Amino acid sequence: MKKRILPLLCALMLLLGAVPSAAALEGESRRAAGTLAGLGLIDAVPSEEALDRPAARIQGTNLLVRLSGAGKAGLPTGVQDYAAAQGWTTVTGGQEDPLPTAEFCASLLRLLGYEGFTDENADKFARRTALTTRDYGETLTLGNLYQLALDALAFPAKDGGTLAQSLVEKGRCTQAQIRSFFPEELTARQVADRHMAAAFQLDVYYTENAYKENIRSNGGSGFFVSAGGLAVTNYHTIEGAVQATVTLITGETFLVDRVLFYDPNTDLALLRVSKTSTDKTEVPFFSFLEIAEEPELRRGDRIYTLGVPLGITPAISEGIVSATDHMVSKFSAPCVVNTADISHGSSGGALLNIYGHAVGVTSGAYEAGNSLYISVSLSPVLAADWEAEGLTLAEVKAEVQKQG
Repeated sequence: MKKRILPLLCALMLLLGAVPSAAALEGESRRAAGTLAGLGLIDAVPSEEALDRPAARIQGTNLLVRLSGAGKAGLPTGVQDYAAAQGWTTVTGGQEDPLPTAEFCASLLRLLGYEGFTDENADKFARRTALTTRDYGETLTLGNLYQLALDALAFPAKDGGTLAQSLVEKGRCTQAQIRSFFPEELTARQVADRHMAAAFQLDVYYTENAYKENIRSNGGSGFFVSAGGLAVTNYHTIEGAVQATVTLITGETFLVDRVLFYDPNTDLALLRVSKTSTDKTEVPFFSFLEIAEEPELRRGDRIYTLGVPLGITPAISEGIVSATDHMVSKFSAPCVVNTADISHGSSGGALLNIYGHAVGVTSGAYEAGNSLYISVSLSPVLAADWEAEGLTLAEVKAEVQKQG
């Protein structure tokens, strides 16, 4: 069995074809505005022309206060003073000025209870933690503001729950409205928006010199399964490595500290990733995927994959389950066969169910077949000791060589 390798030219053509048109982006803004209006968070859906204009700080502040469940009529002060008093905003002047993206991301994150960022770098923090996976540039249009606010409604608050649930509890909308606008089953776009930040590119180095000279020996994909930096990949992606790094959707790079679990027979490895980037930036936590403890996949179920094929860009693919108990000679446990396309570099990526939970690890494909992509079960990872001291990659390499 070999992993299918697509020509680089084809991959680039696919990536170019995936770039959304201006009309598609405008449609997204209008849909976001429609949802916010349906929840009573804005008064009406603006025209397409208005959605394309720069958002003003006062528009962001007004929306922020409504997202909190407060209404103008019940405020003891104006919205600017109220938002500042709650600690959500730090800038009260220039309310008619264009709204900086990082500044509004900081306000949303404070509303959600998060810390560890500034008004200047909160947009990167938001992308790293999956509040949004989109790069909106320095300032927001009104349509961008609405899209970012919509993302925030379903984003988990630091202490649990979501803004959407809080609005229901405060009587600002109904549970039926929330279920209508935020269904439990996710589309491919929702999976990408909410979970792509948990996937990463894995670069491995077979010698210390290769690492020091930044000459990549091999690579693949992986994904975080805890906020503290525990991550899963295939064993074959780290086999023979003495150093490895992970690169997030933000471009930030982190060293792999330890290997807590590895098993060549199931092709799995559980890693602990440093929370200090290679440029010495400390991060409080990582976006991560929940593991479905009882996947219960059946033939015909829709699934998604997340990974970094060809090491080019984080990517998502969609397919269906073809088989759930397929035996492959190189693996000791049954594998899932599915039709979600993966390419070289996707090894170690995540297989997700329609709820956005990890149900497997993408491991390869049958070269002679069509749409026969193979994923291994996460059960051995669930059974592993997540608090183990672990080994360095170099120690794993030496241990495997000793075992013969």
